[in-house]
Amino acid sequence: MKTIAIAGTFDTKGTEYLYLKELIEDLGLNTLTINTGVFEPLFKPDVSSNEVAAAAGVDIDILVRKKDRALATETLSKGMEKLVPELYKQGKFDGIISFGGSGGTSLVAPAMRALPIGVPKIIVSTMASGNTEQYIGTSDIVMMPSVVDVAGLNSISTKIFTNAAFAIAGMVKFENKKVIEKKPLVAATMFGVTTPCITTAREHLEARGYEVLVFHATGIGGRSMESLIESGFIEGVLDLTTTEWADEIIGGVLNAGPHRLEAAGRKQIPQVVSVGALDMCNFGAYESVPKKFEGRNLYKHNPTVTLMRTTIEENELIGKKLVEKLNLATGNTALFLPLRGVSAIDAPGQPFYGEEEDKMLFDTLRNGVNKEIVEVIEMDCAINDNEFAIAAAQKLIDLMNK
Repeated sequence: MKTIAIAGTFDTKGTEYLYLKELIEDLGLNTLTINTGVFEPLFKPDVSSNEVAAAAGVDIDILVRKKDRALATETLSKGMEKLVPELYKQGKFDGIISFGGSGGTSLVAPAMRALPIGVPKIIVSTMASGNTEQYIGTSDIVMMPSVVDVAGLNSISTKIFTNAAFAIAGMVKFENKKVIEKKPLVAATMFGVTTPCITTAREHLEARGYEVLVFHATGIGGRSMESLIESGFIEGVLDLTTTEWADEIIGGVLNAGPHRLEAAGRKQIPQVVSVGALDMCNFGAYESVPKKFEGRNLYKHNPTVTLMRTTIEENELIGKKLVEKLNLATGNTALFLPLRGVSAIDAPGQPFYGEEEDKMLFDTLRNGVNKEIVEVIEMDCAINDNEFAIAAAQKLIDLMNK
């Protein structure tokens, strides 16, 4: 019989969790209850908060005496992040559910993120209708708005809890019997202004038996891709749109963090890298562009996205950062340079056309990368030309077949 882990504060929300426990067991499933509350729980859990705290190297009695909510949340969250994946590896549960406000969500979300992708995970939360990136990260957590606060059983909360219980039960009980053909999995990065390139490259790869996952290079897309590479899902990387580095260095809103462009090189996954959309840094609506960028070349991509052309100096910085990341690789890496433009709007007559800016980027890269590790391939065409896309895709195939 399948088991669902129920994790949360059984001291302050014991009534609600007991209701959830009974619902799930009535559906013919076992439960594994994990208490993250500091004080005496309403019912005896299968895994006590003392065990959770111990996983973080702390005695629960210390947290009780200090009565420091922030310290308790931080400690128990760390304990959960370590303990829950261990319990899953031991076969103790098949899916996990929790609910709460900002504190309860923060307690359990890191543990859920530490579980493998595909393990059913649901959080019913008061925070589900806002910015959920800090809770979900690059995982597949399902967040369900609680509508009302998780404070007692009423006509609204019981309906939400019931839907959540049915959802996690369905995820765990039903299995997909359809056999999916296993194909080599390739990750590719795309932006609106590099779509023609990636579309052509994807079609070239798919026609030759590869499955292509396309990641939108909007920050979370790059982080998600890096996470999947790190987790061992990806066998080849077509990272032609590295625009997130422009935002990371200049201060745009679509950065992917300081570890972008590391996982494939570190894990020796074949990768073909290019400079797609490095002519731009991204901001929100036009009026949201920081004052310090007044007078810059700005382009209204749509009502909620404003692009800023990168300068010669910025392209040198971006180039140096790409050199640093590419030189971490241990082989099976190719760098493609499209000498006639890095995006759809970096072309003659287009708003971001910049020969000098691109030249600085290309010079920094060709002079900086370790050519014993990274093969540099320059093509006298634009990034969205079919010739470029097919050459990059075929190069990745060649690297994967070595």
